[in-house]
Amino acid sequence: MGQPQGTFRRYEKKYLLNGKNYKILRQRLIDKCHVDQYGRIKICNIYFDTPEHLLIRSSLEKPVYKEKLRLRSYGIPEEEDKVFVELKKKYKGIVYKRRVGMELSEAERYLYYLEYMNDDSQIINELNWFLKFYKEIRPAMYISYDRVALYGAENPELRITFDSNILWREEDLWLEHGSWGNSLLNEDEHLMEIKIPGAFPVWLSHILDELEIYPVSFSKYGRAYTKVELLKQKEREEGVIKYA
Repeated sequence: MGQPQGTFRRYEKKYLLNGKNYKILRQRLIDKCHVDQYGRIKICNIYFDTPEHLLIRSSLEKPVYKEKLRLRSYGIPEEEDKVFVELKKKYKGIVYKRRVGMELSEAERYLYYLEYMNDDSQIINELNWFLKFYKEIRPAMYISYDRVALYGAENPELRITFDSNILWREEDLWLEHGSWGNSLLNEDEHLMEIKIPGAFPVWLSHILDELEIYPVSFSKYGRAYTKVELLKQKEREEGVIKYA
């Protein structure tokens, strides 16, 4: 049985920073936040979807409710390393994340080969239901990035993360096969996420307003999927021109 389990409920906002804004903001946060114990860490994910990409296509339409399933590791894992199966849902702006930890080999048997776990916990039941509802769900996208995470000096529940070197690929969808692929952002860009279970800190709002840093709608999987679709469209158009 996978352990440990966890449930998270919080608000999340995303911001796309250029190199200049990133450096200035990090300097402004020195007295307000601390870097967490892991420092800079590589996060690797496999996103799961149907053959028609139903989950991400629905998400890009910005519905009131959306959900996604991913397999996550901290660093590049080996067979016996702990990874996390995560079910993430968003409803009316509130993010709910449920996850369960297990060895990589167990997670792959569960998600890739649908060897259901004999566990009556709520999280496992939700995951099992999800896999049965989306009957043809399968690995769809690999995404990795380097993350620096901060937490609030006065409110440790405030988390601010900065992601860079975001890579994606549609082939070789195994966590243990390493971090490589296509770049999602420009070299000096960072994706910042602010996560908090309650009210947004006033001091943080003032800093962001002063630096003219505003929230954006951004999904790593969604952005990568959109790039793939645009490339396919370009290839189709060039094919029509070539053989006209």
